[in-house]
Amino acid sequence: MTRLRTAPCMVAAATLAVLAGCASDPYYIPLGATRTEVLQRVGAPTSVYPLPQGGERLQYSRAPMGFEVNNVDLDTSGHVVSVIQEMDERYFAQTILVDRWHVEDVVRTYGRPYEITQVSSFNGNVWSWRYLQINNPRFLYIYIDPQGVVRRYNVGDDLRYDDRRFRW
Repeated sequence: MTRLRTAPCMVAAATLAVLAGCASDPYYIPLGATRTEVLQRVGAPTSVYPLPQGGERLQYSRAPMGFEVNNVDLDTSGHVVSVIQEMDERYFAQTILVDRWHVEDVVRTYGRPYEITQVSSFNGNVWSWRYLQINNPRFLYIYIDPQGVVRRYNVGDDLRYDDRRFRW
């Protein structure tokens, strides 16, 4: 009998937890909301950046270990004009401006990277971020030269999560 009584309570608690998670997800912020409403709904951002055209960006990043970077852009009057989950492979070619972007643009868009490395085939640093593409863990790599200019980018699989094992 006790098990039957607690089951509905557990379902209700799980439903409330899911709904609370949605309420704190920046993705669900309505356009036109005020800065104060955003902060009340999802809390303090991980970073705040001024936007080149005026206004500001509230960045909610789950990096370096997470897979999402949500940018909430506010106009000069402090109202939400866009909410974008940036870590989406479909948009990298439209967003990343090779030979025109600088470090500031990269950070304002993707936040701090998961890792900064160097490779022998490029004179500069390679910044990387983790993301999911249809539930497959992937990396975005952005190549930044010594002057701080983005020279190229590419994507690749995160093989640390590869379930395939070599078997004889």
